[in-house]
Parts: sequence; structure tokens; C-alpha cells
Amino acid sequence: FADFFTVAVRTGGPGHNGVSLLLVERSFPGVTTKQMHCMGVWSSGTTYITFEDVKVPVENLIGEENRGFKYVMYNFNHERWGLAAQACRFSRVLLEESMKYSFKRETFGKKLIEHPVIRFKLAHMARQVEATYSFLENVTYQMATMPKDEQFAHLGGPIALLKAQCTSTFEYCAREAAQIF
Repeated sequence: FADFFTVAVRTGGPGHNGVSLLLVERSFPGVTTKQMHCMGVWSSGTTYITFEDVKVPVENLIGEENRGFKYVMYNFNHERWGLAAQACRFSRVLLEESMKYSFKRETFGKKLIEHPVIRFKLAHMARQVEATYSFLENVTYQMATMPKDEQFAHLGGPIALLKAQCTSTFEYCAREAAQIF
């Protein structure tokens, strides 16, 4: 369980300009936590958090009041990019391990790699992995060379699409690898 939570709260009028970020401590009165029982991810500490009439000191405001939505959106770009890079790498590992296995495993008197359906699966995995990796490199280059204010203005959409592409490729490679193994 975390001892501190970054929480987006309504502090102003309607819309994105009325949201602020607060640092809320788990020890504050009115904060309760209960671990969620998630399949396969016990170490993540995924938790239900309930807030009831919690009083937060003004010094726990993160950044400027009513600017929290902007901070959250700025963080999404890097968060999405990180998830995309992980998914892209995992996809490549699935391809590599499937390829190695197909050269070792024998079925019907020949190596798996000698079966056209397996070569087809590996070829399509490779096509998706390489295309996705190219997209990742392109966006990464832009993030590394573009000024921060331009990144925030122009890269939100491409980074969101990158994450969607990388996770889609990851899912495809995982499904195909499961068929090969």
C-alpha cells in the first residue's frame, strides 16, 4: 500500500480548469484503503481507496490551484510512451522466443519452423513488431528533439496511437506465441 496519493479533485468551476492536484496521506482521517484481489498481480498493491470528508492542508496542493488537469495530461504522454515501449519490447521477446522454440521442437517428424503455418505466424509477428518498433522510434525521436511546450501541444495524439499500436501488437504476438508453444 502507498502512504501518499496524488489525487485530482474539483476545486473550481466546471471543466478542466476547475481541477487541482492534492497530495493526500493515507493516515489522514477519512481515508480508508482495502487491497483488491487481482489475478496474477499480487505485488502491484492495487487498492480500493475511499475518501470521506477528508480535510487536506493547503500546503498539500501540487502546483497551482485549478491547473491539475493540465499536469495530469502532461504526465500521460510519458506514461503512455513508457507503456508503449514495454509492450513493444515484450512483443519482440515473444517473437524471439517463438522463433527459438520453432527450431527446437519437432512435430510430425520435422522441426516446427519447417511447417508453413508456423513460418506464416512468425512472419506476421515480425512484420508487426518491426512496423511498431519503427513507429516507436519515430515518436521517441520527436520527444527527444522537440521542445517540451511543442511536445505537449503536438504529441498527445501520436503517443496515444503509439500506445494503442504497441499493445495491439503485443496482444497479437502473445496469442500467436501461445499457438506456437
